[in-house]
Amino acid sequence: MAQTPDVDVVDTEDDYIHVRFRDPDRYDEIRTPDWADQPAQSISEGSQVRTGKVDGTDDWEVTSVLIDKHVGEDKAREQAREIVEKIES
Repeated sequence: MAQTPDVDVVDTEDDYIHVRFRDPDRYDEIRTPDWADQPAQSISEGSQVRTGKVDGTDDWEVTSVLIDKHVGEDKAREQAREIVEKIES
């Protein structure tokens, strides 16, 4: 089982708190896949997961999680880690 990455950056923008785990420059492509809605929203309603395709490979990993900004940055950081653990475990 892979270790959950550390939170890299937390920014509040518009309606979301953007919790970034990995540098977006690592990826050929970034998507917000529909399949990630269920595990993400089971932890934080309205959240979204962004995944990236690692440069030069067929591997995809979670790059960041967007959490509704009403929860606050501390709670968003905690919920985002739970979401990544659930998806990557």
